[in-house]
Amino acid sequence: MKKLFFTTLFILVCTALSAQNTISQYGQGMSATGMDGNRYDRNGNPIDTTAVIDASTVPVGLNAWKIDTRFGEMTPVQVDTLQHGFQNSNDTGGPTGHYTYLGNLGAPRISHVFFERKESSQFFFTDPYDFTVRKPSDVVYTNTKSPFTNLTYFKQGDGRYGEERFKAYFAVNVNKRLGFGFDIDYTYGRGKYDSQSTALFNGNLFAYYHGDQYDMHFSFINENLKVAENGGITDDRYITNPLEMAEGNRTYETYSIPTNLSNIWNNNTGYHAFLTHRYNLGFYRDETTENDTITKEVFVPVTSFIHTVNVDINRRKYVSYDVDQNEEYFEHNYLGKDSLDITKNFSIKNTVGIALREGFNKWAKAGLTVFASFEHRNFTLTDTITGTPGRRIPTTHKENVLSIGGQLIKSQGKTLHYNVLGEIAMIGEDAGQFSVEGQGDLNFRLFNDTVRLEANAYIKNLNPTFYYRHFHSKHYWWDNDLSKIMRTRIEGKLSIDRWRTQLKAGVENITNYTYLDNASVKYTNANDVVSYKNDMAVRQHSGNIQVFSASLRQDFKLGILHLDNEITYQKTSNETVLPLPELVLYHDLYIRFGLAKKVLSIEMGADMRYFTQYYAPDYAPAIGQFYLQNPDTRYKLGGYPLINGYINLHLKRTRIFVQMYNLLQRTGEKSYFLAPHYPLNPRILKVGLSWNFFD
Repeated sequence: MKKLFFTTLFILVCTALSAQNTISQYGQGMSATGMDGNRYDRNGNPIDTTAVIDASTVPVGLNAWKIDTRFGEMTPVQVDTLQHGFQNSNDTGGPTGHYTYLGNLGAPRISHVFFERKESSQFFFTDPYDFTVRKPSDVVYTNTKSPFTNLTYFKQGDGRYGEERFKAYFAVNVNKRLGFGFDIDYTYGRGKYDSQSTALFNGNLFAYYHGDQYDMHFSFINENLKVAENGGITDDRYITNPLEMAEGNRTYETYSIPTNLSNIWNNNTGYHAFLTHRYNLGFYRDETTENDTITKEVFVPVTSFIHTVNVDINRRKYVSYDVDQNEEYFEHNYLGKDSLDITKNFSIKNTVGIALREGFNKWAKAGLTVFASFEHRNFTLTDTITGTPGRRIPTTHKENVLSIGGQLIKSQGKTLHYNVLGEIAMIGEDAGQFSVEGQGDLNFRLFNDTVRLEANAYIKNLNPTFYYRHFHSKHYWWDNDLSKIMRTRIEGKLSIDRWRTQLKAGVENITNYTYLDNASVKYTNANDVVSYKNDMAVRQHSGNIQVFSASLRQDFKLGILHLDNEITYQKTSNETVLPLPELVLYHDLYIRFGLAKKVLSIEMGADMRYFTQYYAPDYAPAIGQFYLQNPDTRYKLGGYPLINGYINLHLKRTRIFVQMYNLLQRTGEKSYFLAPHYPLNPRILKVGLSWNFFD
């Protein structure tokens, strides 16, 4: 790990020093690390909307954006040089603790806030790794006058059982229109418990070109995710009542606690190429600056011809060497003594569109786009040869889908914005699938402050993704005829920056909710001990399920003292099929002050994550997915306040944090479990360093 860190550091510094300066064509104040317009981005990087960015932190000309993967539209994102929340940017549980995960750094996770759960992708094996896995929509493109580099390193625990993460980002311009770069993210969690290690590599190359008539964005992403599976600890009392398990002697070290499985790995690899480009028809007109002293010729696009292509190559490999262990833990072993179980997926999707651009004259108050998409999907599964146990052959499933749709959008101006998008599948496997989505916001002045009202709504009729319909593997096997899922949601949000207030509420109705169910089978062993052998099945709930959610973010400040608060309430109409915690809380109490003429900024405090008890989802190691608990043995988790103390330091281009994780480390019934039989890490020291280079 150290060799990798210093080798990459040397290469990036040398590259940065040798690259040439360029001229930016955009404004400043956007991000080089993947921020969205909310309080935190999807990878946990915090956004401090109250901070002021000065030239010593972000030089003039540095700006960045993400793109819409359907049409290639650009969305500005903020520069990640701010101090607040840096200590939480490497927390697998999320910056405010919204995720259930298995304890180790980079382990699979699922949000226990329902409105934050994403729809299942066609290759759903990598969905639980969204802490590190990138999509083309997550790629951050940067335009900079001088080469920009960011190096970030996180470390926790000792060398034998510790966890490390190294991230590097580099961007440079050839000229004011053409730029390229790359980023690297390597996570290595050795794990505090046996057979729990994670080794996650993600890399990305990107390039863009911005011309008056031609515009292009390209990215190539590779991930290699290798995770050891231990099936959880054999008895929760090693955590909840350690003295009982040690028979009055000293408690067990975490790595000595026995686990259900060993010598089992899930390995997911993927290669993803993405290209979106467009040709613009329009005209040139003269525009003057604010002081009316300089006139320049500006190209005004009227019509755009758009083409986008996505190519995805995925492979999942499940490796299991211990045959006796498999017989004891799993109900089925469809592939005999074979240690390998492989499934593959290839897909290519082309989208073409024609857009009448917004704002080319005073009558064009909105933009209109029509488009068509064609997607080819190819899946390789395992089939056994009838009458020959253990013998298998690969089988191929092919799917094709033709869809059409349109978009009406207004993004210019300061008062009202909206975006309505509709799509329907006309031909192919998903024929009849449709979605209509709408977002809008209204901005107005109230008491010398800007108030934002936002609304989001959708109605979707979705075909369950392939692996819910078909899956053949070593321990699970199904071919299902499933109905389409109908989802309807409406959500509103009120934001008042001056009051540090954000209130959000929404409701969703789901028909034919599709989920992974625990089908474990009861059996009695030779010692007359009743136990269960693991099994899984896909189910659909034919009725309706409603989910209501409301969230309040309210921050307070008194001098150097700060208190940030987030409270989420949610209620599900069916706790058996869709269990959720009713309350999810986050509180952060800290002081912020500056030293040495405010060159050095310091934050010191402690934060707490908490959710009420509920039947948290179990984890199936043979497929790497979360599913319902066994109804015969299920129990509630939660009610544990996870408290972390920290110090953040910010010195010009460098950020450092020191954090003591899980300060409470409480035993008893409400101990530090987020998923059944998977305890969090015990009390541990974490450190992190982030360093920006602008020249």
